[in-house]
Amino acid sequence: MGIARSDDDGGQEERFDIYDEAETWIGTAPRSTVHAMGYWHRSFHCWLIRQDGERKLVLFQQRSADKDTFPLHYDITAAGHLTAGETMQDASREVEEELGIDAQYESLLPLGEARHEAVGTAKGVPFIDREISAVYGLIYEGKLAALHLQAEEVAGVYEADLDDMIALFESKLAYVTASGMAYASDGRLQETERTVRASDFVTRPASYYAGLFRSLLAHL
Repeated sequence: MGIARSDDDGGQEERFDIYDEAETWIGTAPRSTVHAMGYWHRSFHCWLIRQDGERKLVLFQQRSADKDTFPLHYDITAAGHLTAGETMQDASREVEEELGIDAQYESLLPLGEARHEAVGTAKGVPFIDREISAVYGLIYEGKLAALHLQAEEVAGVYEADLDDMIALFESKLAYVTASGMAYASDGRLQETERTVRASDFVTRPASYYAGLFRSLLAHL
């Protein structure tokens, strides 16, 4: 039985397609309802990688301080929810919106699907987040300074050696050093360097990160 559409959100709140445990579509619901009730919904993940001489690097974003969940944590290079009726091809727009890269869907490397469940509080409101995520990679041939970051979503973008990041999430390193571009207090992007720990990332199983980084390494 599907979830009925309603206009109680005044048409202002985005709606998601929602699914049962078997990933069967059961209807649509407003974003707030989806996270309040813990409905399964779909999202898009895209990790950027690049080669700099002999170095094989993975890029990751730092979430904006204004994000409802995990503000200022490190996260997937570009990601987003699918609104009702959208396809993964539509969702690939997130790469351009968040990073300023006009990436065609056909250029993405399919890396499988991940299911993730999280429970927490966002601005005092409890949430249950259950996502079915299609995961992709993208080989980026530019420099970090060439990115155009969406300030409302992204505080900065960093990169680190893939081998080091694998070791970080396999508990073989306590931290890695990442270089990047981040917004300064005057609103301008500037070069910076950070010490990054696994606990600084959005909470997901360590196997998600380590496994994805291994898969990405095979494409460079």
